Amino acid sequence: MTASGRTIVACLLGISSATAAALAKHGCATARPPMPAAQQATFNRDIAPILFRYCAPCHRPGEAGPFPLLTYADAKARARQIAAVVSKRFMPPWLPEPQELRFADELRLSEEQIAVIQKWVEEGALEGVPADLRPAPQFVPGWQLGRPDEIIEAEKPHTLPSGDTDRYWNFIFRTPVDRTRWLKAVEIRPGDKRVVHHANILVDRNQSARRLEAGPGGGFPGMELKIESESFDPDSHFLFWKPGTVPRPEPEGMSLRLDKDTDLVLNMHLQPSGKPEKIQPSLGLYFTGKPATLFPLLLQLENDRQLDIPPGEKRFALTDEFTLPVDVDLLAIYPHAHYLGKDLQALATLPDGSTKTLIHIPQWDLNWQAVYRYADPVPLPKGTTITMRYIYDNSSDNLANPNDPPRRVTAGNRASDEMAHLWLQVLPRASSDASFDPRMLLQETMARHNLEKNPADFEAHYNLAAMLQTRGAQAEALQNFELAVRLRPQDATANNALGASLMAAGRIGEAIPYLYAALRAQPDNFDAQYNLANALASQDRFLAAIEHYRVAIRLRPDDANAEANLGSALAETGKLSEAKLHFQRALRIDPHHKLARENLEQINRDPKNRQQ
Repeated sequence: MTASGRTIVACLLGISSATAAALAKHGCATARPPMPAAQQATFNRDIAPILFRYCAPCHRPGEAGPFPLLTYADAKARARQIAAVVSKRFMPPWLPEPQELRFADELRLSEEQIAVIQKWVEEGALEGVPADLRPAPQFVPGWQLGRPDEIIEAEKPHTLPSGDTDRYWNFIFRTPVDRTRWLKAVEIRPGDKRVVHHANILVDRNQSARRLEAGPGGGFPGMELKIESESFDPDSHFLFWKPGTVPRPEPEGMSLRLDKDTDLVLNMHLQPSGKPEKIQPSLGLYFTGKPATLFPLLLQLENDRQLDIPPGEKRFALTDEFTLPVDVDLLAIYPHAHYLGKDLQALATLPDGSTKTLIHIPQWDLNWQAVYRYADPVPLPKGTTITMRYIYDNSSDNLANPNDPPRRVTAGNRASDEMAHLWLQVLPRASSDASFDPRMLLQETMARHNLEKNPADFEAHYNLAAMLQTRGAQAEALQNFELAVRLRPQDATANNALGASLMAAGRIGEAIPYLYAALRAQPDNFDAQYNLANALASQDRFLAAIEHYRVAIRLRPDDANAEANLGSALAETGKLSEAKLHFQRALRIDPHHKLARENLEQINRDPKNRQQ
């Protein structure tokens, strides 16, 4: 996406289920093999390790589980219920089928573990001898990663109504940094966990989400978000919370960049409790002095365009395929559909023709969606084809169907609509060519893939144009910027990008109308104000340029280039005293600013200006 690029989702979703290692650190052991058939099952010896490992992270005070499962009394009171839900694999909630490529933190019970729970219940749910009971896990209260370096809280609480409809609400967090910092971890404290189903963070480097707020700090509704960026920013992390999540730092070398004037948008899925509830989440920021050296990227397969499911259709199938143009390591995967999703599968066909199952969920459940991290990175060579195969059930047999009787369902952002998305977090292999960024080629190839499916895809035209512009293919970049503006004539970002691209091609007169169009759509767009001022100045229209430079500086007071260029425009109109002030301001911001220093020296060479 270059200096005028648009990242559709900058940073989405990071999840850590309760890991065996983390639980062992808290004093929790993994479950033992089943006892000999003749030996009676007991809670202390056989059941407690299973409950401590798989159930306690959610079923404990302060978490989302409706009752605790930390003691024999807890389990005895719910013994038959426990046996019923584990036999149906309703609990613990783990959707993927077993496969060769294992996931980290798997919560799937083995057949042997389910059998021993059934045996324990059938034999009377015995407690057993105290010596067999290992210590219950000791979970960290409050911030699980320790005291954060910075804690930011939502400015205002959101009141969740008492109705029976789920709500999606977005809180915007203004980040407390005055320069670029690096995050090794972000911990989400969602507020009342009884009513928070899940939450994920999006990084908004352009503060574009603020325009959706009714008032500062109030947040705004919405299930799916698209965050715009003015810069090429493909490195992406999953930042996600759901009940039982144990936060963990990012892998070594993969810290998250946090710039000044960057917002973090917390997208929350809320479930009413039957009475009004106030939700006011907070985020814990953990900084590191180590900048990122590894830059993951999120790729998205999708087929929303063909999502049109007739009522009564039990096996509506959709697919999408994407062939990797470079070698990558697959780190994590996030399949996503809504309530009609039934069977979700992702496959990788390698160049040698062999196939790997990346994930298979035969019984999709939106309520337990998650990001799945692989226990080991999955190497996928150049030429590997990723295939998404989703099946939807829009019949009355689907108990999750929100419509009774079923009705036609198409793609959309509401929970009652549908989606067909598959997110892949990949780490491109390093190239021996220092000038080649494999992430750029991945983004360009993905944009072309999306345009093959849908030539009217605005984001794909925009992103492709940005990639092309970065590698110097100006003519094709201009063509795609023009197509993007044709699709959305009122889009401020696209109009500004097209105007800037025309300026770079020396077509100033053609650029100016698009820059004015960008400002009509978004008057507070700094880039459009600054670009328009530069365009007008290049035509010697200095008075008009000065007006737009002043607005640009009001929007971004610490921009040295805007200050220096305003000084130059003022000097051209003979206002040397005021020009001198702006050159000095530019040098206070950037002492090495060449234009400001040279122009200031030229003014000072005139004796009558030295004392001004």
